Amino acid sequence: MSKLSLFFAGALLMVSTDTSAAEPETISLWNRKAPIGNGEFSDEDPQLFVYRPEKPNGTAIVICPGGGYGGLAIQPEGHGIARWLNKHGITGVVLKYRLPKGRTKVPLTDALRAIRITRHRAMEWKLNQNRIGVIGFSAGGHLASTCATQFETADPRQEDPIQRLTSRPNFAILIYPVITMGEHTHGGSRRNLLGPEPTPELIRSMSSELRVNGRTCPTFLAHAIDDKPVPPINSRLFHQAMQRQGVPSKYLELLNGGHGLNGYKGPSWDAWQKQSLEWLKLLPM
Repeated sequence: MSKLSLFFAGALLMVSTDTSAAEPETISLWNRKAPIGNGEFSDEDPQLFVYRPEKPNGTAIVICPGGGYGGLAIQPEGHGIARWLNKHGITGVVLKYRLPKGRTKVPLTDALRAIRITRHRAMEWKLNQNRIGVIGFSAGGHLASTCATQFETADPRQEDPIQRLTSRPNFAILIYPVITMGEHTHGGSRRNLLGPEPTPELIRSMSSELRVNGRTCPTFLAHAIDDKPVPPINSRLFHQAMQRQGVPSKYLELLNGGHGLNGYKGPSWDAWQKQSLEWLKLLPM
């Protein structure tokens, strides 16, 4: 087994030791009628786990765990992140999205639905509809970046009131993200998302640095310079594209930590958490 496989296997087995937080509310995204494209559906049940703080500050973040699009590191990069956000008054919405398995758009379909559900429940959860963002890690960072660049606008013609709402996130936080599907991608993520022999057109369409425009939401990125599985050029490409479009973004270059930032702990892990919260407070929305 490769070092990267061992890393993801370890991440998937990690469990949180924080038992002080209240149990999250579980919400089915599609009630076992999950769209797979071309008017077809599957009996899968992607879910949200909603962690609500005692004193919500009006902000919510949909959390996209990584796992190379072949699994989900949902404990350290999902539930653990939600509990951390709760400590700062932010509602954490952990997304258990479907894995592509040859269906490239399925994870994005789930992520956009998660943003819409969060916006739809804003009054109940004491949220500001204009302060709903997305955070993602590794391949989950790619998913979050596709939300930021391939969202859908509001459509009042939809029968489902949830689908009438825009799925555009108000901000994105991308931590050691896979961004490109081109030369500098993470091979496993690309293979799992696009298949073994993707066309040049498919590669371009799912390379988020090529999809940035003036409507892309403000974005915070953090990446260690010694990340081997997902080179930091991924974050730089997205940040540079944002700068060219004149969209607010911040790129935090971390001096060490590799992929996963030393197992989700240490100075580099603490640095992105501290600085992303500071950036978020200053963001006009």
